[in-house]
Amino acid sequence: MKNTTVFLILSLITFFIRFPFFFRDYIDRDESTFILLGQSWANGFLPYTQLWDLKPPLTFAFFAAIISVFGKSFVAIRFAGALLVAITTYFTYKISLKTISKKASIIVGICCIFLLSLFGSLQGVMSEHICIALFVPAIYLLQTKKSLGYIFFAGLLMGATVMVKLNMAFPILFIGIFLTYEAIFKKTSVSLFHVLLFGTGVITVILATIVPYFITDQTYIWWESVVLAPLEYTGARRYSIFKLSPIFVITGLFILYAYKNKKLDFKNRTVQLLLIAMIGVLFSFAKGGRINGHYLIQLHPMLLILVAIVSYNLVIQYKPKLPVYAAFIALLIPAESYLEYVNVLQNKFEKGTFFNGEGFAAPQYILEHNLDTENIMFFEYHIGYWNLDTLPPTTASTHPSNICRNELFTFYGNPRKNSVEEIKYIMHELRPQTVVIRKEKRIFDKKEVEENEYIDAYLAKNYKVIATVDNAQILQRL
Repeated sequence: MKNTTVFLILSLITFFIRFPFFFRDYIDRDESTFILLGQSWANGFLPYTQLWDLKPPLTFAFFAAIISVFGKSFVAIRFAGALLVAITTYFTYKISLKTISKKASIIVGICCIFLLSLFGSLQGVMSEHICIALFVPAIYLLQTKKSLGYIFFAGLLMGATVMVKLNMAFPILFIGIFLTYEAIFKKTSVSLFHVLLFGTGVITVILATIVPYFITDQTYIWWESVVLAPLEYTGARRYSIFKLSPIFVITGLFILYAYKNKKLDFKNRTVQLLLIAMIGVLFSFAKGGRINGHYLIQLHPMLLILVAIVSYNLVIQYKPKLPVYAAFIALLIPAESYLEYVNVLQNKFEKGTFFNGEGFAAPQYILEHNLDTENIMFFEYHIGYWNLDTLPPTTASTHPSNICRNELFTFYGNPRKNSVEEIKYIMHELRPQTVVIRKEKRIFDKKEVEENEYIDAYLAKNYKVIATVDNAQILQRL
């Protein structure tokens, strides 16, 4: 089977699984924020100048590019996200092909699609989808290509990776150290000049993201937002060791099993690269102190290949016979997609549109009933700003969670000192006429007790619910 055929098969499976989610607008808060900043950049405002969020600039560049070419199209954004998954999956297959059979490698690719496409927020387009679609091809190039041009291109891809997800600096650094070790201590085709070219590629992309800010005399904005703010956030927002430990324990036990039972060849360069990349990602999780579900996208391709190698060796050794119903069970894995196909068709039949979700429905209600769209506050479903062609009331409210991240206020010049002051400013000074919240849910995280008590009391006194649209409640100021 030719590579193009395999890519086509994996792409078709990817698009089949992800297609019904092209029409569901609200999946994750982060994606909505990326779209807002992408639109802002497409309108001529560099990231962090009009709107602000805690991500490197190439995350927003991805969305800005799609919006600039296709306009305000959810379908185009989700299509691009599916393409990212297809690219990641294909290069996961290509790396697997170096250690296991083609048939087994295709299965690895299909499993990769599932892990990157199903279960909650993974159905949207996350920054992790963007970075891993750059990182895995770079691993493939370092694994198979030794020419100077390919090594430099791998460095460019790695540089783009870190400018999408800053924590990926750690696996990239570990890989750089590994290449240096090879160049000095091993008799391989990798030389120090290769390492220098790789590092140059990484640095070139990072410096390129600074250029627009340098030209407009805003270099310090880049430094504060891309470097200082994430460091401050990492120090302030950490999970407990018990919440972090499961993925480290599971991965550690797997590696220990593979080593003890000799199911992985730790002298194989492909295995070494994958292990180093995986350890680098895990190290970044430990340094960051947080692991959300979608963070694991950065780990899945490498871990999946290593698990596949071990599984393949076990199959060769024991020759188990898979029961016939195993294929039926595999077909049930993308159950979320099947249900969403039904949901899309039902929405078309009942409401006359394939597009569904509160981020569409709430703005549509607001427009149809001539409510105020300029002075509006989305405490939830904030993609509504995009659909109404308006902006969040303050920089802090670009992402609703940022309202309660006091430690970040200084990095975008917020004159308020804490989250309660920010809420008071929005509600007392700006006085939004329309407010959108999620029905029967807290406005802020459960840890933000004072903020929740204040906003609940204020909304109860000064607003009334005029409509409930799916799970969105639309409030009007009294």
